Amino acid sequence: MTAPSATPLFTRNDPRLGAFALRPVDPDADTPLLHRWLTHPKSAFWLMTEATPDDVAAEYRRIAASPAHDAFIGLNDGVPAFLTERYDPAAEPVGAAYEVRTGDVGMHFLVAPTDTPRHGFTRAVITTVMAFLFDDPATRRVVVEPDARNHRVHALNAAVGFEVAETVSLPGKEALLSLCTRERFTAAVPQE
Repeated sequence: MTAPSATPLFTRNDPRLGAFALRPVDPDADTPLLHRWLTHPKSAFWLMTEATPDDVAAEYRRIAASPAHDAFIGLNDGVPAFLTERYDPAAEPVGAAYEVRTGDVGMHFLVAPTDTPRHGFTRAVITTVMAFLFDDPATRRVVVEPDARNHRVHALNAAVGFEVAETVSLPGKEALLSLCTRERFTAAVPQE
């Protein structure tokens, strides 16, 4: 088992909540952490609450092996605090539900469950994830497909510039397909 890489791929400082960074998931070393996060009742919309550690390891090994999907641990002041995934929508079920365009990038994010929430933290996380995705000049639009019942994430998505396109049927859920262009993100979130 190797230690997770200490070198972040992306960093962003939030004036109120500190330093945010992203590093690739190490499927072997990160499985215990990811298993705790993904099986927590607050993570129900990830559809992994019944997953075993082996299930989690297999899923993140599959993602690590895919040329169209990758996963990152998000850090806040050096402490693991969130998970995000970036994927090619054309290679996922959502790609059959809408017209994928060049420059579309899919995204999922999960803030680690905590008993001591910090005001504005989840918004700082999604802002960091979006800044990371748009840091790649090839990214023109970010695509998300959260469960239609996940009203909290819909509000967060709207706050960073997402527009709802339509409700679509995906494996395990009715999803609110939403899109955010670089211009909408820049208009919604003041750039540091």
